[in-house]
Amino acid sequence: MRKLWVAGILAVVAAVAVLAITRGGNGTPKSAAPSSATVQKALANSPPALASLHDQGSQLLGGGKGAFSKRLTDLRGHPVVVNKWAAWCGPCRQEFPWLQQLSVRFGKQVGFIGVDSNDVSSDAKNFLKQLPVSYPSYEDPNLKIAASMNAVGAFPTTIFFNAQGKLVATHIGAYQKRAQMQQDIARYAR
Repeated sequence: MRKLWVAGILAVVAAVAVLAITRGGNGTPKSAAPSSATVQKALANSPPALASLHDQGSQLLGGGKGAFSKRLTDLRGHPVVVNKWAAWCGPCRQEFPWLQQLSVRFGKQVGFIGVDSNDVSSDAKNFLKQLPVSYPSYEDPNLKIAASMNAVGAFPTTIFFNAQGKLVATHIGAYQKRAQMQQDIARYAR
């Protein structure tokens, strides 16, 4: 009887842990977005293709795989960092403040694009209001954009394209430290 009771308690603890991880734990982390004045100053005089990303900051764009692929083509000549995320994903929420900062730091040389996969549009829009970024995200409710980059399985996934548009690296899962994300951007997004 005692073994059944312990097994039951362990099952409940495991279920709570899984729910906390997949549903964002205790909520959204504090925004680390630089002030709008800082963002404008840092991204002023960006190349036109990158400026078009900045003009759509925190927007959730439609158009599916076709629109996403066209955007990647339009960004040729610049390396691109694509972050696949979802509002319900706890690890995505934890690393988003780093994307807020690093997309501004590298935004005059590197294109950043979000891919909001397998999500509810209204939840994603609310999430982007809480944690605004200097780049847009494409809606990907059926994982077709993610599939085009072999990034269906894990949330989040960060994909790196070089300036010629070639996929050069994929980081599966959340970054554990901001410095690791920053190193990968400096290493692969060139």
